[in-house]
Amino acid sequence: MGWHQVVRLCLAGGAALALSACGFADSRAPVPGFMRLKDADPPPPEPPPNVKQLVHDKMDSVFVSTSNPHDVRVSRPLHDPRGPGWTACVKAEVNSANGQPIGTQTYRIFISESEIVDRRRVDADDNCLSENYEPI
Repeated sequence: MGWHQVVRLCLAGGAALALSACGFADSRAPVPGFMRLKDADPPPPEPPPNVKQLVHDKMDSVFVSTSNPHDVRVSRPLHDPRGPGWTACVKAEVNSANGQPIGTQTYRIFISESEIVDRRRVDADDNCLSENYEPI
């Protein structure tokens, strides 16, 4: 086999490799629709969590244990607009670090895969103020 045949073989292999990459195009590629890959379907939404049970079982994920939360109430879960999880609001009467009552504190909790992954104190612009609450 001469070097001319080796060169031809390499060129043919390179051309085959280059053409095989043209089989399917990205969903945003400027090619006809039948040549594009379909966008992946979004994952199905998680089922609504049992917020009452979740907060009851993971109270320390929402409140500092020394705050001695009582009269704990939760709102219904809502889909998190930032992702596939859920959000809910939690209210409770709490104490300060020195044990004195400081009144009702309200938090928005973020739930993913039946776990409380974050919590934030609500402010005046949050819709937790207009939610309906049920005791746990």
